[in-house]
Amino acid sequence: MRTIGALIFPGFELLDVFGPMEMFGLLSKDYELNLIAEHKGAIQSGQKLSAVADFSIKDRLDFDIIFVPGGAGTRKEVENSNVLQWIEKTADHAEFVLSVCTGSALLAKTGLLDDKRATTNKAAFEWVVSQGPRVQWVKQARWVEDGRFMTSSGVSAGMDMSLGAISKMHGKDRAKQVAKWSEYDWHADSSWDPFAAMHGLV
Repeated sequence: MRTIGALIFPGFELLDVFGPMEMFGLLSKDYELNLIAEHKGAIQSGQKLSAVADFSIKDRLDFDIIFVPGGAGTRKEVENSNVLQWIEKTADHAEFVLSVCTGSALLAKTGLLDDKRATTNKAAFEWVVSQGPRVQWVKQARWVEDGRFMTSSGVSAGMDMSLGAISKMHGKDRAKQVAKWSEYDWHADSSWDPFAAMHGLV
């Protein structure tokens, strides 16, 4: 079983977290899900609905997979040295590091994505790029995989990336099974991305 530490912070995007956690959570014998924040307890999302962090960042560094969502709150968290240090330290020991939407800005700010390929929410592309000028940002991609790092485009794209991660770890048939269980139309082609054109990036 792999442990997942999903970071949440004030202003996180609900679907960034709970769409992917639905996918991983359907494989309950393979993944243990945990919410983690700077301070444990209730953390309000960007949609004002709160989620409860099981652990504070002082409690645990030992996750197999760390998961970083996006949301309006990332604008503040890129200046939060406590959170950035936790990401960096935890990533050193993690098998995989995943981000959704503007969560890649937090990974980029730590330097973890330097010289690696990555993507992000196309509506916030320029701001995220400014957080990591040494990252090889991919303008058109549903998600991007570079070694143990997987980064996705905005919001709903996190579910596609998560199924891609499941496919990588357990095979494509297993990922298709999860998509079927959740009645989700999986965009299995990581290069599928009509939103890049909508936002004038290509």
